[in-house]
Parts: sequence; structure tokens; C-alpha cells
Amino acid sequence: MTFVRYREDRVPLLCFFTFFAADLAVYWFAQAWWVAVAWYVLCLLPKGWVSAWNHHHQHVNMFKQGWLNRVLELGFGWQTGIVSNAWTLHHVLGHHVNYLEPLQDESGWMRPDGTTMGVFEYTWVNTLGAYPRAFRVGQRYPKHQRLFLAALAWTLAFLGVLVWLKPWNGFWIFVAAPLSSLVGTVFVTWYHHAGRRTDDALHASNNILDPLYNILTGNLGYHTAHHVKQALHWSKLPELHAQLQPGIPAEAFAEAGAPISWFRWMRSGDGTAKPATAD
Repeated sequence: MTFVRYREDRVPLLCFFTFFAADLAVYWFAQAWWVAVAWYVLCLLPKGWVSAWNHHHQHVNMFKQGWLNRVLELGFGWQTGIVSNAWTLHHVLGHHVNYLEPLQDESGWMRPDGTTMGVFEYTWVNTLGAYPRAFRVGQRYPKHQRLFLAALAWTLAFLGVLVWLKPWNGFWIFVAAPLSSLVGTVFVTWYHHAGRRTDDALHASNNILDPLYNILTGNLGYHTAHHVKQALHWSKLPELHAQLQPGIPAEAFAEAGAPISWFRWMRSGDGTAKPATAD
């Protein structure tokens, strides 16, 4: 019996469950106070990348069986701060519907006067608004809302038990880490759309073609393609991007930021970062 819908998800799933098992092992066995803090710092970037895969999962579920998807989403929630259907409501049924209308967008980057928010203002506004906006969208989709609220309740209940049993380890691994991941996720989404033209879907997103970036984020750099066909599995995005590329303007391509840019600098061999291009 095949449990996974797409074979390309097998390796990512193995990584997620291994990573979460490591979280639990550090939580349960770490005795010295600094171990949980060190694990928190070490996992800041990886859990941000896990958030990209949580995003993909809530566009196209990874398992065929609903109960396995719910188990996966519990782990995602404890790692990224984004529980079952939070992405579905806020992002799939919110942002993707409204991204060409920035003042209505659940991830809106435009101020009421039409100017562009800075990245830190955007992060602050959209982090605080993430769950209230998901709830507001959910009022139009009661079935999705019920799962969202149930998952939030289960996540918080288990979180309470974990922190009660081991307060220090529980805080750093299952409170500070997912909150940091949520803030970091919002931070990086500013670069997806902020300041882009919104009269044409081919102009409205920034695209990043760096191979390492797309390996770590599941081809999230093919962002125009993702918005043109959001229900397309992440593994198919490069093909759609190739079809759309002639119509995507050069200014809608960007370099991957840190830490990917650091690796690109090392790979270049001459100390010069090589920018992503449309070629």
C-alpha cells in the first residue's frame, strides 16, 4: 500500500520525521541548561525551511490518508508555529486569492496610502495578524475552520504538557523555536511580492533560481509559477516556470539572500556572488 501521494515527497518526509524525533530526543534527554538553547539556535534556519514544506503540504497534502496528514501537521505545528489549515485558510484561500489586491491581501505589503511597507514593519504587522486573519477567512469555510481550531487546541494542549514536564527544554524547543520560525517565515515572504506590479500575475512575484535555495524550499523560488497554478505539486513548478519564463520581466528575478548567498559566494570560487538570472 502506498501512503505518499507523490514519490518526490518521500525524502522530505523522512527528513521531517527525523528532525522532529531529534527535537523530542533533545527535549527528553538534555540535562544541561545550555543544550536546549544550543539546539534552538542550531535549528533556527532548518525550521524556517521546514516551514516552506509545511506550506507546500497545505497546498497539496503529502499523504493519501487524512489521519497521516494530521499527524504530520502536528509535527509541523510544533516546529514552525503554523498548525493544520492555518496555511490553508490564511494562504491558500486568502493570500492566493487576494495577492493582486495588496490592501485586501492576508499577507499585504501595502500601506493604506499606497506606499510599500519596509520589511520589519511588514513582519510585525503580518506576524501579529496571521492567526486572526486565518480565523477571519475560516468564517467563510466552516469545514476548514473546524480542523484549524481543533489542531490549534491540540497543539496548545500538548505544548502545555511538554512545558509542564520540562519547562526549560519545553520553552526553547517547543515555544521559542516555532515562534521564531513563524516570525522568520513572515519576514522572508516580504521578498516574494513587496513593491511588485499587481496588474499582471507574471509581474507580481519575485523569482529565485538559485538551485540550493530551491532544493531547501521545494522550488519556492519559482514563485510566479506557484501563483499561476497554486495546486500544482512543488516538483512540477520548474516545468511550468519554463513555459511562463518568456513573459516574466527581468526585474522579477532576484538573488537568494543569506545564508544561501554565503554558500553561493563560496561556490563561485572568486569571492564574487553570482546572481540568479532568467537564463
